[in-house]
Amino acid sequence: MDFTELERGTDEIIPAEEFRARLEKARQEGRRLRIKAGFDPTAKDLHLGHTLLLNKLRAFQEEGHEAVFLIGDFTGMIGDPTGKNETRKPLTREQVEENAQTYKEQVFKILDPARTTIEFNSRWLDKLGAEGMIRLAAQYTVARMLERDDFAKRYAGNQPIAVHEFLYPLLQGYDSVALKADVELGGTDQKFNLLMGRHLQAQAGQRPQCIMTVPILEGLDGVQKMSKSLGNYIGVNDAPGEMFGKLMSVSDALMWRYYELLSFRPLAEIQRLRISVADGANPRDVKMELGVELVSRFHGGEAGAAAKAAFIAQFSQGALPEDIPQIRIAVPVAGMPIARVLKEAGLVSSNAEGNRMVDQRAVRVDQQRIEDRGIMLAPGQQYLLQVGSRRYARAELVAET
Repeated sequence: MDFTELERGTDEIIPAEEFRARLEKARQEGRRLRIKAGFDPTAKDLHLGHTLLLNKLRAFQEEGHEAVFLIGDFTGMIGDPTGKNETRKPLTREQVEENAQTYKEQVFKILDPARTTIEFNSRWLDKLGAEGMIRLAAQYTVARMLERDDFAKRYAGNQPIAVHEFLYPLLQGYDSVALKADVELGGTDQKFNLLMGRHLQAQAGQRPQCIMTVPILEGLDGVQKMSKSLGNYIGVNDAPGEMFGKLMSVSDALMWRYYELLSFRPLAEIQRLRISVADGANPRDVKMELGVELVSRFHGGEAGAAAKAAFIAQFSQGALPEDIPQIRIAVPVAGMPIARVLKEAGLVSSNAEGNRMVDQRAVRVDQQRIEDRGIMLAPGQQYLLQVGSRRYARAELVAET
C-alpha cells in the first residue's frame, strides 16, 4: 500500500509502524477505519488553517475510510486552553450552536457528504453527569497535567489555571472512547490532547487510536499562525476575488508551503512546478494556478478562472473595482494616524490590525504603498484607501468641528 498521499504534509504519526499496519490490515479485510478530527465552534467561520485537517480527512475518505467530523459543542463551552496564557472566556450553548451550524455548511466544500459522519460531543458528554465526570477525572493526575507545556508555564509564572481547564483534555480524550476512533487527526499543538485519547481508550479496554498531527499553517504574513483575530487569514467563505487576491499576496516562499499543505495536486506535479520556477518561470504565474485551484474548490466551477481574470484586469491593467464605498470621516485638524483612518473606513477591525497591515506592506493610499505607521492623513482631502488586494474605500476627511 502506498502511504505517500496519506502521510503527505504531516508532522508526526504515533506510532508510525502501527498506523501503517492497521491501514494495511483494514485494506486486506475490506474494513473501514474511523478517522476522527474535532473542531470546537468558537467562531462562525473556518479559514484555510482549519482545512489542513479537512484535507487530511478527505484523503482518508478517498482510501475508503469513514471521516468523523466532530463538532465540540460541549467542549466549546469550556474552551481549549492549548497555547493560551490565560483562561478562555466561556461561550454560551447558544453561541456554540450558532457557530456549529455554519461549520456544517462549510465542511462539505471539502468532504464527501456520503462518506462523512457529523457528530456533536454533547451527545455523550451531556450524559456523563457528575458521577461520570468524577470517574473520568480520576483517570489522570494533576502532576501529569502540569507536564503539559502551556499549563507548566502558567503554573511557573503564577498565572491562574481554572479547574475546568484540566477537564478539557480529558473530555477530548473521552470523545475518542465514545467514538471508538482508530485514528485521530490534530494540529501539532494538540499532541497532549490526542495522546490523552490513547490513554483513555487503553483504560477503557479499547485498542488505542493512532495519532496524526499536521503543521500549524502560517497566515498571510508568513510568520504567525493563521488567525482571524490577527487579520492574516483566508476564510473558507471569503468571496472568490478576495480569496484569490489574498493568495496572490503571499510571498513566493510561503507559496510552496501552501502548495504542499493545501493543494490536492500530486507531489510530483508540485515538484515539476518548483523546477519550472528554478528554470526561470515567473512565480506569479505558479501562484495564480494555486489561486485558481483553491477558489474553485470553495466556490465551484469557473469561479477560480473568473477570479484570475478579474485579478489580471485589475492589477495588470490598472483597473479599480466599480463599487468602492464612499466614506466621510471627521478627523482632528492635525490629522489622523493611518491605522485609525483604516479602522474608521471599515477596512480593518482595529488600530492594531491597521498597523499590522502597514507592517506587512499591505496598505496603499492613492495607490502608493505605505510603510510607515506614523503617517498622518490630513483633513480637507479625499483619499483612495486600499488594504490587501480587495479592500477599498474612498475616504473624504473633514476637520472636526
